[in-house]
Amino acid sequence: MKYNKLVRDKIPKILKGKRLKIKKHIADDEEYWNKLKEKLKEEVDEFLTDSNEEELIDILEVIEAIYKFKNIDKKELNKIKRNKIKERGKFKKRIILDEIEDKLSQKYK
Repeated sequence: MKYNKLVRDKIPKILKGKRLKIKKHIADDEEYWNKLKEKLKEEVDEFLTDSNEEELIDILEVIEAIYKFKNIDKKELNKIKRNKIKERGKFKKRIILDEIEDKLSQKYK
């Protein structure tokens, strides 16, 4: 069966331990970046289907790989996060925006 997908580092060893014959290669930067984005989507889709801690951890692991690959300092990432929270808030209040009434459109009704 063909996969062509990014896997965790220990997966080849685990598969070989099960006496499975595998083919693998090491991605260059371009392929790695594309596979990280694919993996993020895959993990989010899995979380949406089965919302459990394991799936959430997989998402966080991919996000960590992305910011390390992009050389984004975790402290800088947290600073940006704090600024965004300061400007726009969090999701703690569970606010659902139902509608925005445009005053201009009301004028022409």
